[in-house]
Amino acid sequence: MAIFLNADSKVIVQGMTGAVGMKHTRLMLADGTQVVGGVNPRKAGTTVDIDGTEIAVYGTVAEAMAATGANVSVVFVPPAFTKSAVIEAIDAKMPLVVVITEGIAVKDSAEFYNYSLGSATRIIGPNCPGLISPSQSNVGIIPGDITGPGRIGLVSKSGTLTYQMMYELREFGFSTAIGIGGDPIIGTTHIDCLEAFQNDPETDAIVMIGEIGGDAEERAAEYIKANVTKPVVGYVAGFTAPEGKTMGHAGAIVSGSLGTAAAKQEALEAAGVKVGKTPSETAAKMREIMQGLQQA
Repeated sequence: MAIFLNADSKVIVQGMTGAVGMKHTRLMLADGTQVVGGVNPRKAGTTVDIDGTEIAVYGTVAEAMAATGANVSVVFVPPAFTKSAVIEAIDAKMPLVVVITEGIAVKDSAEFYNYSLGSATRIIGPNCPGLISPSQSNVGIIPGDITGPGRIGLVSKSGTLTYQMMYELREFGFSTAIGIGGDPIIGTTHIDCLEAFQNDPETDAIVMIGEIGGDAEERAAEYIKANVTKPVVGYVAGFTAPEGKTMGHAGAIVSGSLGTAAAKQEALEAAGVKVGKTPSETAAKMREIMQGLQQA
């Protein structure tokens, strides 16, 4: 089992013919992902050969879906064109749209997020590494060789910390690992992923990685307390960040006590989450849980 992405997922790449899109299409294919098409209006009707695999390029998302049965799109288009690309995918009723692009204007993200509300489309990102269900499918830029399939679910604001946690817990493996992105406005949230992992019978425990700024982790803590029965381990990046400074991601800014790592840790621990002070300590806490589950 996995959440949002599995071996049957059929993926199209918006921006496949660009340098970045081509590079990561090649890596996704090498990892076993069913990439069934690309979208570029200027190159519609052509095909691209990627290591012996011929992939057709379509003029629109709707055309690509009709021809291939695609149910996932990954977006690698430049920031200025991302809003129109995502709205096109929403209009085509694409079930899952993974927006890798960083540097998108907050106004644009707000507009395509609001446009998606009530639609058939789930958005992951923007400014995220995507998601991977190891040995099944890999959509985005997560390296496919750092972990294998297992029974841990991972949701993270940070791409780099996603990779580190996957590597540190590689002996157990993951059902799905998702980088949701750290921008102020994102589609899929910690809570969305927590709910899906809670409902997935083959996810036994959950790692949640947050970071300073905003109140997403505090809201996730409330959700965990009320709804999640599986063990959750957490980490909050930014314990040493100075107050009032934006650190890294556009959403990571602290105002007074709101959004600090300490406040987030306190909220998570009050919900029964074991919080590590470092990524490695967090992995060690999950390792203890998984060893206990294996012995039970």
